[in-house]
Amino acid sequence: MPEILVLYYSRGGSVARLARHVARGIGEVEGMSARLRTVPPVAAVTQVAAPPVPEEGAPYVQPADLDECAGLVLGSPTRFGNMAAPLKHFIDSLGAQWASGTLVGKPAAVFTSTATMHGGQESTLLSMMLPLLHHGCVIAGIPFTEGPLNTTRGGGTPYGASHVSGLQDDPQPSDDEALLARALGRRVAAIAAKLA
Repeated sequence: MPEILVLYYSRGGSVARLARHVARGIGEVEGMSARLRTVPPVAAVTQVAAPPVPEEGAPYVQPADLDECAGLVLGSPTRFGNMAAPLKHFIDSLGAQWASGTLVGKPAAVFTSTATMHGGQESTLLSMMLPLLHHGCVIAGIPFTEGPLNTTRGGGTPYGASHVSGLQDDPQPSDDEALLARALGRRVAAIAAKLA
């Protein structure tokens, strides 16, 4: 069964919850399934290597996950209007995959979470698309035909799914945010199915 790789970094849990909603949407497309993976944290000074399997949550991504996927959905918290360093670090290591065209022609999308409404969601989503374009991915967003995109009072943009956790850092997406994350997953899976 073709799989869409849902690859994310999550520190406070918001992005991980959005990832599960994206995966749920992928599973709603007949014949498609999601493969949830994460990236290890990075630090300026590494004293101990990250374990090969995280203690909880999704396993760490491997290059084979990119080879085997029919599409890719990237998720990251917002860090000053950009993706978090762990996800960027992983993307920066994909020179061999770029040279061999591993992701060329595969549909891709992005999602994020911020603490505040104006915390840089759209710039983060756009910055996450740049390496996907360099890899030759077919970028998918959320069309305005998705009703909650027109009514959301929190996250959700045409550039990708998003969540506003608020100053209390609530990791639970609102109903609209969850619906839009599922819609994004369905869209990427449906495009992958058509391309197959």
